[in-house]
This record gives sequence, C-alpha cells and structure tokens, in this order.
Amino acid sequence: MDKKRILTVSEKAVPHIKKGDPLLSPISFEEELEFTEGEQVQIVSPVGQFLGEAYLAKQNKGIGWIYSFEQGTDFDSAFFLNQFNQALKKRQALLDSDDTDAFRLFNAEGDGIPGLSIDYYAGFAVISWYSEGIYHYKEQIISAFQEIFLFVKGVYEKRRYQQDDAKASGFVYGEKAPSPHYVRENNVLYATYLDEGWMTGIFLDQRHVRRDLMQTYAPGKTVLNTFSYTGAFSVAAAMGGASHTTSVDVANRSLEKTREQFEINGMDPAEHKIHVMDVFDYIQYAKRKAMTFDVIVVDPPSFARTKKRTFSVLKDYGTMIEDLIDISADKGIFILSSNAATYKRKKFRSDLEKAFRNKGIDYSIVKEYGLPEDFATATGSPTSNYLKVFVIQKH
Repeated sequence: MDKKRILTVSEKAVPHIKKGDPLLSPISFEEELEFTEGEQVQIVSPVGQFLGEAYLAKQNKGIGWIYSFEQGTDFDSAFFLNQFNQALKKRQALLDSDDTDAFRLFNAEGDGIPGLSIDYYAGFAVISWYSEGIYHYKEQIISAFQEIFLFVKGVYEKRRYQQDDAKASGFVYGEKAPSPHYVRENNVLYATYLDEGWMTGIFLDQRHVRRDLMQTYAPGKTVLNTFSYTGAFSVAAAMGGASHTTSVDVANRSLEKTREQFEINGMDPAEHKIHVMDVFDYIQYAKRKAMTFDVIVVDPPSFARTKKRTFSVLKDYGTMIEDLIDISADKGIFILSSNAATYKRKKFRSDLEKAFRNKGIDYSIVKEYGLPEDFATATGSPTSNYLKVFVIQKH
C-alpha cells in the first residue's frame, strides 16, 4: 500500500494509548486534522516513539482508531482474516450450544477491528458499520468474513453512521432470512427482524441477565418490565414461572411485538399486561392504584423524548428509581441497567444507592453484570465496556 502518513498525538493522549485505549479523538491531536475516511496512518508520540497503526474515521466523538500496536501491520485482507479467525475460536462454545443460537460473533475493537460488529442470529449474520471509514473496507471485510464463517447462510448490514433509518439496513449476500426469524436464547424463542431499520428485536448483550431473571428472580413473582421494547425480559420472566408480568413502553410497536414473543413460546399474551404508555405516567398510575411488584426491570435508552418530557440517564435515572421504589413490594428486587458509555459505573452505582438512601430504604446489591463473554472489550477502553447492571434487593 502507499506510504502511511505519520501523525503525532499530544502528550496527554500518550498514556491512554499505552494503556490500550484504541480510540483517537480530536483532543488526541494538537491541531485539527484533515483526513480521508478510512485513511491508514501511523501514530507516534511527541518524541517520535511508535504508538500504533490506525485508520481515521468519524465515529461518535472519535476521529479514528488504533487497530494494531504492532508496527508495520496493514489494515487489509490478511489482517481481517486473522481477526475473524481468532474471534471464531473464542465463540466455539456458543456455536456448540444446544440452548442458544443468537449472540455477538465479532465485537469491534474488542476483537481487533474497531468500528465493526457482527451479530449472529441462528444461521444468519448482521454486520454493523459504525463509520464511513470502516465501510470503505467493506469488500475486503466481506470477503474475509465469507472465508472464515462458512456456516453463515446469509448476511445483512446496518450502516449505523447514517442518520436515515430507512437507508440504514440492507441485504448483503446469501440466503434471505424469514421475517420474523426465530432465534433461541437460554431455550426461550425470540422473533427477530433482520432487515427492519437499526433494531432487530432483541438486545443480545443482556443474555445472562435474562437467564438469571428466568431462573432465579422471576419464579412465582410479579414482574414489571419498564422500557420493555419487544418484551424480551417479560417473556424470559414468564418462561421462568413468573406469576404475572407487566410490560410498559411508549412505542406503539411494543404491543404487537411483545404479544408475538409470548405467542411463539406457547403463552397467551392476554394473561399478561402490556401497556403502550410513557413509563413515568405508568408509575404514577400504579401509585394511584396502590399496585406493587416483586421484581422491577429497568433498562432505559440513554436518552428519550416524548411529547411530555425528556429523559436522560445521566440526569434522571436516580429520580426514576425513587419513584419505582414506591411501587415495589416488600423485599422487592430491582434489575437496573444502563448501556450509556458516558454513564460511568461508579456514578451509576452512586446514583442507585443514593435513590434508596433518599427513600430511607435498606438494601443490598445482590449481583452485578457487565458484558457477556461474546462482547469482547479492548484493554484500557472505557467506551467499549459500556454495560452496567445491578441487581438490588430491598430489606
């Protein structure tokens, strides 16, 4: 390939890179960079020490990624083949599983190709491209993927750097998946739609949390699932023997999608409550009706806006938990989650504990979850290890 441009990072960026953080941001450099999306460069310290091989691309707040800390490594077909081969070996246990056939096959910088993730849905794959820069390498990446992942029957893509939902999703090659396409997780069926905008119908990073809800926390209990999306937590709870579930989400699609999840698992959705309404309005409704729940699941988006209000996890999570405590049963269990990378674990935990203290409620943290094993993270990368889940019990 052509000789790479050598870029010098600021002194402040050096320790982050040496710790293994691959993300390059505008403040990593002393001056504003001009670059071509996908351009490969070599990163050096102010004294000329080699730090990493990188490619440049606008992604969220970043402008590039170090893809290798070994000098002379090119971002090319041989590199992609090697990363895919290593990732495949790490997923063998999941591929051999009898009860789960949906998981992350390749996880961006955690598996060595920043800006690219690949999810597996029972024979089919969905590739997510997070920048124009990584999409520049699509042909080589797809070719390497086909060579390593021979068992994948068909592939879809999500161009997540685009703003237009309608143009974000597309079919790439192979056999087309049925719609809905049923996948299995912990022996529970979920209906997925691989070519409908950015979402497929299930968030795969919550696999272990849904398993423990089903096996440990839900049996014989009433469960409230807030921000329920397609009702995955509700169905897991019901399959585990919950006495009743209530799902609440403001999106109109949530009603039909949640009913579908119950039905494909042989359960009558009419035996469970599904509310299409603002979660905060529902909490007030439940208070007025003196309703309580044994288990409350909270997995909100990082930011949401309805006609009535704006919700931000950074500002509003703790206050919301205080309200939810009012509708929790004695010895109630809370499963509290955030996937916002900017909401640091320490601050999240502090906000949750403060909410219980403000209400004068004794509590204990029963369990904590991070990302499952298939969501590999890069050493020293605070942004890639984003998932935080605390299980808290009232005393």
